[in-house]
Amino acid sequence: MSVSARTLPSDVPRCACSPVLHFGGPDLPARVLRDLLQQRIDAVPAGGSIDWMTYYFRDEALADALVRAHRRGVAVRLCLEKCPRHRLANDPVIRLLGDSHLGLGPGLVAVGHLLPLHLHTKLYAFSHPVPTAFVGSFNPSGNDPEDPRVVADIGDQDRGHNLLVELTDPPLVAALVQRVAKLHSDNGAFRWRTEVAAAPIRSTNMEAWYFPLLHPNPLLNRFHTLGPGATLRIAASHVRDPFVLRKLAQLVRRKVEVTLLSGNTMRRTPRRADRYLVRHGIKVLRFADPTGLPMHGKFMLADNSGERWASFGSYNLTLTSRWLNHELLMFSADPQLWSQLDSRWSEMLKGQASEAP
Repeated sequence: MSVSARTLPSDVPRCACSPVLHFGGPDLPARVLRDLLQQRIDAVPAGGSIDWMTYYFRDEALADALVRAHRRGVAVRLCLEKCPRHRLANDPVIRLLGDSHLGLGPGLVAVGHLLPLHLHTKLYAFSHPVPTAFVGSFNPSGNDPEDPRVVADIGDQDRGHNLLVELTDPPLVAALVQRVAKLHSDNGAFRWRTEVAAAPIRSTNMEAWYFPLLHPNPLLNRFHTLGPGATLRIAASHVRDPFVLRKLAQLVRRKVEVTLLSGNTMRRTPRRADRYLVRHGIKVLRFADPTGLPMHGKFMLADNSGERWASFGSYNLTLTSRWLNHELLMFSADPQLWSQLDSRWSEMLKGQASEAP
């Protein structure tokens, strides 16, 4: 299920290039985001292009859809993490797509590495019916039939809370496609990780930052702009960066109201993070679905005396995201996007969210 500009209040301004948000979650149809990606694959005609990079990819039916597109004359480029945290999770799809006769052949680049870092960006771009890029927190990490052991480890992203943002602003989409092309042309070589992004990609009401980044962190810079009376709401699946925790505590001392919504996985957000944040005046909520579905969505909503911005992407509040991983972090001042995320925040709190002690 997606939320489009048609659902917004009449007083919210609209723009032809405004992003459209697509959500997954326990309150929505299962596999809604992977079905969205398959629909877009199937809609690209011969002569078109599909450019992806992602962290987990276990969905063999979705991989078959990419192969069918390749066979009908679509140029398919896929950059995929070779060794995710669950190390063998991507191997079946890598074998399927890497086959020079039955798969994508050189269209697939499995990105390996020596250091503890990962290709963590989730980016899915399509040339037709109009150039479009989907970015956010969703990996096609499920499969049918499913392996319960893998799902128990990485979580069911086909049914848990998740997010993709559909972008159609032409300069922004072109820049994101170029990012895939750059990594793909380097054949996943290590040197791409050491590049310095001196400035973001900017478009209408939107900013895209690539990581790793030897540059003042744009998220921390945004925190510094928040003053007394501002609010900051954070939906984050992973919260383990001590430096960021201290920055959030500093915001509270500046009279900023901070609320964190995370999942119930102790590995991703340990209890010690809860205790630190609560001790420093931050309201911490945990999403605890009775069936164990994860809260994997990642977004922030800031309101600073009426100046509003939102962030989204693959970026986690962890040391590896801040210093090592290949990530995408986006900021937007688009009022439609802010309103849609605000509504989704309220819907998520109606579920299984409870306040941490």
